[in-house]
Amino acid sequence: MFRVSNFMVGLANTLVMLVGASAIGYSIYMFVHQGVTDCESAIRIPLLTTGLILFLVSLLGVIGSCFKENLAMVSYLIILFGGIVALMIFSIFLFFVTNKGAGRVVSGRGYKEYRTVDFSTWLNGFVGGKRWVGIRSCLAEANVCDDLSDGRVSQIADAFYHKNLSPIQSGCCKPPSDCNFEFRNATFWIPPSKNETAVAAENGDCGTWSNVQTELCFNCNACKAGVLANIREKWRNLLVFNICLLILLITVYSCGCCARRNNRTARKSDSV
Repeated sequence: MFRVSNFMVGLANTLVMLVGASAIGYSIYMFVHQGVTDCESAIRIPLLTTGLILFLVSLLGVIGSCFKENLAMVSYLIILFGGIVALMIFSIFLFFVTNKGAGRVVSGRGYKEYRTVDFSTWLNGFVGGKRWVGIRSCLAEANVCDDLSDGRVSQIADAFYHKNLSPIQSGCCKPPSDCNFEFRNATFWIPPSKNETAVAAENGDCGTWSNVQTELCFNCNACKAGVLANIREKWRNLLVFNICLLILLITVYSCGCCARRNNRTARKSDSV
């Protein structure tokens, strides 16, 4: 008789196989489609690799549970156990490396500002060296500052100062607040006069700011910090997802152990 544990393992792995097949299909689409941007193309190989791993491991689970192949089930359980241990270690690592970098509240502003020194060394590695060149071009492709160029926020200083900007907009689309630039519109600022540049001289981003709309503060450390804040938020969300995934994997692993026992019992019965 087909046991409940075998059914649960087979169903779970069938769903994961569909996810893996979807990932493989989308990555192949990006390989052959000419309209994909450079930023989107960067995920093609990782997406294809992830899809293949999910598909093949899930295929072992389906064969082991639905066709009662004990060797396939044992192989599946060994891989799944390794995945659970690796995911636990990765989740603990994520917790510690994303524990810093909450952002600095600016008086009279609706947004926060960020500094690269507030983030862990590991996170800073994401925006170091040649990596930043690619990220900067992706930011330009994404037009991250376009939302600030329309409406009251674009033309009225008070409306801009009280807008809840995203970390990337805060760091890349305007000069830092301590530069004391004069607001003309959301992406055009006037530097302070010479006798007001004492603070600005201490912040290299003040000299890096450009009113050229394709440059703005994309070369600023504040922009790197805004990107890091966004990455940190995504990693924290991933941490929550990992915890939920761990619970699911442990449940599937337990069902898999029961299914393996069922397979052995069924084979003994058939031999008798």
